[in-house]
Amino acid sequence: MEELLLGWLKEYGYVILFLWSILEGELGLIMGGIMTHTGDMQYLVTIFVAGLGGFTGDQIYFYIGRFNKSYIQRKLHNQRRKFAIAHLLLKKYGWPIIFMQRYMYGLRTVIPMSIGITKYSAKKFAIINLLSAWVWAAITVTPAYFFGEQLLTVLAVAKAHWYFAVPVAAAFVWGIYVYFQKLETQLLQKRNRRSSNSV
Repeated sequence: MEELLLGWLKEYGYVILFLWSILEGELGLIMGGIMTHTGDMQYLVTIFVAGLGGFTGDQIYFYIGRFNKSYIQRKLHNQRRKFAIAHLLLKKYGWPIIFMQRYMYGLRTVIPMSIGITKYSAKKFAIINLLSAWVWAAITVTPAYFFGEQLLTVLAVAKAHWYFAVPVAAAFVWGIYVYFQKLETQLLQKRNRRSSNSV
């Protein structure tokens, strides 16, 4: 099974990377970086394809926000907190939030939809989004390209000692989740304090 997966990655690497990037996975970009290190993929093409995938994903979410109000209403009902955070960040930071959102766990799909709901220029969003996607791809792929050998060693150790690696990885993901939950709470509390002071 492992050999089959590696065969698919070598043969359809760019297609898999593009689709994976639409789904916003850094893991796919790291794998792409490792494969550029091993020579199975080309460095610049990998960044270009990954950036296009990330761009495509956010464009889809943007146009869902712009043209599918019923879907947004359902999302608002279930994720009002995240949409409130997204609008707060957009109001505070403006267009740089399009760059920032790629690194914000839990908000990466909500922010493009929130921008789509507003009257923000679709052309301006697309241009900033494309540049942001290529920067995101370069930032993620490049370290994996340069440190591919070390990452392959870590993966080999993790595979051999999966019973230790799985809890460590789970704890790391949980830590990121808790951090961003606290950050969201702090942003909402600041907004509520400003609102109460202005009354």
